[in-house]
Amino acid sequence: MRPYLLLTPGPLTTSETVKQAMMSDWCTWDDDYNKGIVEEIRKKLTALATSRPEEYTAILMQGSGTFSVESVLGSVVRPEDRLLIIANGAYGKRMGAISSYYGLNYEMMEFSETAQPEPEKIDKYLSSYPETTHVSVVHCETTTGILNPLEEIAGTVKKHGKTLIVDAMSSFAGVPFDMHALGIDFMISSSNKCVQGVPGFGLVIARRSLMEKCKGVSRSLSLDLFDQWETMEKGHGKWRFTSPTHVVRAFMQALAELEEEGGIQARNTRYRENHDTLVKGMRSLGFETLLDDSIQSPIITSFLYPAKDFDFKDFYLKLKSKGFVIYPGKISQADTFRIGNIGDVRPEDFTRLTEAIREIFHA
Repeated sequence: MRPYLLLTPGPLTTSETVKQAMMSDWCTWDDDYNKGIVEEIRKKLTALATSRPEEYTAILMQGSGTFSVESVLGSVVRPEDRLLIIANGAYGKRMGAISSYYGLNYEMMEFSETAQPEPEKIDKYLSSYPETTHVSVVHCETTTGILNPLEEIAGTVKKHGKTLIVDAMSSFAGVPFDMHALGIDFMISSSNKCVQGVPGFGLVIARRSLMEKCKGVSRSLSLDLFDQWETMEKGHGKWRFTSPTHVVRAFMQALAELEEEGGIQARNTRYRENHDTLVKGMRSLGFETLLDDSIQSPIITSFLYPAKDFDFKDFYLKLKSKGFVIYPGKISQADTFRIGNIGDVRPEDFTRLTEAIREIFHA
């Protein structure tokens, strides 16, 4: 049952079969759950993320994606280390806020919210500060919808031999990349993004050789990534604390549906078709996109307000009454609203959306 389509970057619209997968109860101590579901998910995740799954391991962590970002920063970066955070939006800045809470030795390299980070500046910084040990970056910044140049950034970071942490919250399973090929050491995402599951846990895919060195680093009990990993490894999928069993089972179904669709490349193609249909329709109505097409991701699209007196709340409620829920803007330098292109939605849904918007503006 869908009261409306969630056109947001997660939570997002899920399939009826993913919803139905949550209709059974599971015991967190039972092998049917741990070995049959959790371990199967961990194996599938590493296979999706890298061409060398044997060199990586997957850890599931209760909570939203931010919980997992915090678990990585707090469990991987030691007090004596130096972290460079590359930020061009709210989620890069959030990594700075987490680092401040933990008292980490970090530097924030900020770029405009509407511009990609410049690998040349990163290269210059790492040359000037060779004591830097870790670099973190957001792949797709849903603050605007910008897709950052991960391949170029990763190449620069690995040239200097630094540990690379990537927040791929909104891109993993929706934008193809290979952790091994790019040299990514830790990658973070969430159950309710491009795999198209529901909210409840985050996921970390880590280079096994580095994960083994993280014992005793965490300053948090609940977010101790090493302890969570070690428990899952020794307990064959066992979580340290109560896991979101229904959400985990739904995620397994979502992974099966990703495979049925044709994998990440096929899903990326659909998302791009969604985006292209949306942008074409919106531009035909006179709306302008915030970002240039060359740096726009297929995940979420920001549109400028069409007029100074535009009332987003009124627009939002009228769209909701027609069966569509969108997002407000999140940047400070322009008035925008955002429309997500991911989830169990297709180009025809965006044709219907733009027709609904046309009706609103010509009512």
